[in-house]
Amino acid sequence: MKYIDYYEVLGVARDATQDEIKKAYRKLAHQYHPDVSKEAGAEQKFKEVAEAYGTLKDPEKRAAYDALGRHPQGEDFVPPHQWQQHYHEESADFSDVDLADLLAAFAAAQRAEHQQRARRPLNGQDFEVNMPVTLEQVYAGAEADLSLSLPDYDEQGMPRRSPKTYRIRIPKGASDGQRLRLPQKGGPGLNGGRAGDLYVTMQFQPHRLYRVSGRDLYIDLSLAPWEAALGAAVEIPTLDGAVEMKIPEGTVAGRKLRLSGRGMPDSSGKHGDLYAIVQIDVPAKLSARERELMQQLAAESAFNPRSYPGAST
Repeated sequence: MKYIDYYEVLGVARDATQDEIKKAYRKLAHQYHPDVSKEAGAEQKFKEVAEAYGTLKDPEKRAAYDALGRHPQGEDFVPPHQWQQHYHEESADFSDVDLADLLAAFAAAQRAEHQQRARRPLNGQDFEVNMPVTLEQVYAGAEADLSLSLPDYDEQGMPRRSPKTYRIRIPKGASDGQRLRLPQKGGPGLNGGRAGDLYVTMQFQPHRLYRVSGRDLYIDLSLAPWEAALGAAVEIPTLDGAVEMKIPEGTVAGRKLRLSGRGMPDSSGKHGDLYAIVQIDVPAKLSARERELMQQLAAESAFNPRSYPGAST
């Protein structure tokens, strides 16, 4: 097989654009057209120009041609061995093969491979979304609707987004960030491929009362000064209803009081603890009697909250 430098035939660089190739072809085709040119060999030159343009204007043929490498014009060469499966399958002799025919056969085989791949079953894409959940839902277990707009295809195979609603079962004791898998609820498959999966990530929402740390819950507990000083029995809200907590006499601000087993459950049903962090609160406005009693206490008490160790009195 003789190598033909199609770029040289058209007089363009190997990195020429399609516009440059088309412009060069039109100029040479007009120059050597048999109805126009009277030059000797014009008809043969016209055929060579047409053949070069027929290869370089087609992206697949041009890519295949470039893959052959660069050789001197008119040099005998043998195409790569793998090309035999596209042309003369059982023959390694390409001496009687035209270069343009070889490129056309190779490009056609490439297109057939692309079409075959396009018809192969393709599995759909997996999607992952966050789902806000409340502590109450996780504490007891619950079901909730999740509405989404997911990528899909219409009847013509064009991409679109479709609204979908799924009923999600929130497991009792789910953890923050836990993923739930909904098999084949993700992107649709193509050509009979399996649909993708939808992964739903549990995302705890901030609570008006509780702060979460692992399976433990923390709540701020406001006490009146006399409750903290004298001790008291107060109600504490939990996710399973209010419970009574005994406040020891002499409780100070910042003290952490524990209610065992009143925190969040885990998947086995074991609960964490609920911690009440004491805050000492005072009335914003005192009645006359309250003021009198407070003044009496201040006068009679020897308590000094600012008795710093080592400080002079």
